[in-house]
This record gives sequence, C-alpha cells and structure tokens, in this order.
Amino acid sequence: MAGLNDDSSQYLISTVSKRSGVKSDLVRAWERRYQAVTPTRTAGGHRVYSDQDIARLKLLNQATNNGHSISQIAQFSLTDLKSLLKDEPDTSPTPASNATHSKRNVTHIAEDYIEKCYEAVLAFDAKLLEAHFENALIELGAEIFIEQLLTPLLSKIGERWKEGELRPVHEHMTSSVIRSLTYILRNNKPSPANAPRMIVTTPMGQRHELGAMLASIMAEFNGWQVTYLGADLPAEEIAIAVKYIDAQALTISLSFANDDHVMHKELRRIKKLIGNDVAVIVGGRAAGHYQALLDEIDVLTIKSYQHYREILNDLAQSYAN
Repeated sequence: MAGLNDDSSQYLISTVSKRSGVKSDLVRAWERRYQAVTPTRTAGGHRVYSDQDIARLKLLNQATNNGHSISQIAQFSLTDLKSLLKDEPDTSPTPASNATHSKRNVTHIAEDYIEKCYEAVLAFDAKLLEAHFENALIELGAEIFIEQLLTPLLSKIGERWKEGELRPVHEHMTSSVIRSLTYILRNNKPSPANAPRMIVTTPMGQRHELGAMLASIMAEFNGWQVTYLGADLPAEEIAIAVKYIDAQALTISLSFANDDHVMHKELRRIKKLIGNDVAVIVGGRAAGHYQALLDEIDVLTIKSYQHYREILNDLAQSYAN
C-alpha cells in the first residue's frame, strides 16, 4: 500500500534532509537526475516536500547504503522499496549528530504525526490516516511508532471521545486501520528455537484487543516467541493455551474497568490455573483500577513500554539461566 500525499504538509529541504538522513545536495541530485521525488514550489520559488517524499528518501537512503544503485530503484514505489528492504538490515547513518538531538528530533516528528493523524480521525478519513501511519512507520520504525505515536494518539482519541468531540465510530475506524497495518508492525524475523514463549490475550469481558496486539508485537521485538489469541477468552481457555505451548509468560491487557466481580474472579482463576511457574504480566489503561487485586495475586504490572521491556529482559535472562 503506497502512502498518499498530504498537500497540507510541506517541508523545506533542510527539514527533509534531517528527517530522511539524505544530505540536501544529494536530495537535489536524486531529484534532478532520477526524479526520485517531485517536490512542489512555493510562490517564492522554494522547493517544498511532503511526508511521502521524506518516506521515499529514507527508504532510498537505506537501499543505497545496502548497495543498491539509485538509478535502478529511484522509480520504485513505496511498496516495492519496502519489499526490497524487507530482509535487509538498516545500515543508514543516524541523521542526528548526537543521541540527545536524535531523541529530540524523533519526539518532534512523532508529535507532528500525532496531530496529523488526529485530524484524519476527526475528518473520518481512513485512507489519509493509513497513509500517515505508513509514512510515520518508515520514518520512526515500528517500536518508536508504537510508543511515541500510536499509544499517545489512542489516549488522545479516548479522551476526546469522553469529551464528546469524537464518537465511538471514530475509535472503531482507527482500530480497523491499525489492524490492517499489523503485518507491517510485526517482527518478520523468526525467533530462535530456544526463545522464551508467551501467550498474549485479554480475559473474558475485555473485548478491545489493541493493547494486547501491541504488547505481542513489542514482545516479539524483544526476542520472545509469541502466540497471540485475540480478545475475550475465559480463564480455562487461556490456561490451556499456556500449557499447549509450554509458555514461560502470559501477558494480559485490560482496557476497561468494571465494578462487577467478574474480572476479579477471572483474574484469580487465571492465576490459579496456570500456577506460579508462569509469569503473569498485566497492562492496559484499566490495569490501575485492579491494582490491589493484582498485587494480591502476585502478578507483574506494566507501567510503561520501557518497564515492559525490562520485565521481558529480566524474565528471559532468568529462564536462560
């Protein structure tokens, strides 16, 4: 799926160079000789580029650093470039001059995309939202995309839904677009045969699965073999799945809090059925609502993506030893 141009987003070549990692003179050369990008011009005659142009240049930069000839790939579509680079490492140099600047630059880019993605949600424009997501994925990479763009965007959508600015249908549309991009987000490299195994799901009554889906992707990036079960499963089925694959860990996502006793009962039963030899990890927007119970039954509660990575690394090391 090729990204779409967003005519409202126009960047000067200095910004394009920083975000793509391609020097300004090389951008001009690729444009002039190979028509790799086709910028428009302002009334004053300055070249201006789109998010799609930046995404193309970033992929072209990676491909040429991997040994491909710009003359042969300059006219490739975004889809073709992604396919070309699918199994190749990214050897492109970091565009920022130091780690602090790089972090600040990435944060700025992510915040910029959050605003554009939210405007697409508000306009109920699924194709434009998908295009923004695809371009952002190329610029940021999957893990940063999930942490610094997707998660804050979903929180913003939830807040605006409570305030009445958005309707439930906006959230459903966004979720559908995200699910369509799952194949891009997932880690396509096979895990080692001895990698620790994990089940990821949501318990009975928790029907929103995006949190669980993202948790499974993050676990894969951290070297785990993940079996993702989807949403709304009773405790007995979750426990059976854990035993089928001899999982070392179970990650559960809780998106909505409920004052009834069903969730308390299900969480207690899950813990009892799988025993103490399997680590139970719980995250999601509603996890804090059940914190007292989670502490009581001795499960690990995710505080952030960084904390989740630390939990996964600690568990993997303990199983390796």
